[in-house]
Amino acid sequence: MVATDATRLTTVDELPENGSFLFTIRERDGSEVEVILVNGGDCISAWRNFCQHETDQRLDRGFGAVMRDGEIVCPKHGSMFDACSGHCDNGKAKGSTLLSVDVTVEDDDIYLTDRTCDFLHEGGIEDEDDDDDGMPSSSSHLTF
Repeated sequence: MVATDATRLTTVDELPENGSFLFTIRERDGSEVEVILVNGGDCISAWRNFCQHETDQRLDRGFGAVMRDGEIVCPKHGSMFDACSGHCDNGKAKGSTLLSVDVTVEDDDIYLTDRTCDFLHEGGIEDEDDDDDGMPSSSSHLTF
């Protein structure tokens, strides 16, 4: 049973099969962090929204993370992270693992159950460094 103070995020049915649900948390130190919720086929998991190779590179840039065959694709370098374990075995992020955020699925509902953070809102952090088209700066942005 999910704790009464857990925050309901969405439902399994509403979670994109090939994409992500983006939300923002506040960590205990007061910092705000973006998180992506993904359906890995065999799991529902949540990860802090940045590539382990280059921490200023967001995996979901506001329109869903790129997913392929149960893996989250870094839009800059193409490294692929297993959606269930967060581990990467290829590309520039090889050998690294995404940082997890605890979520629980009960019936069809998905809850934030990580006691190290608080839910702030759906969507990402307003990034003042974004250029006028709303896209973060990067030399490459893969989409499929």
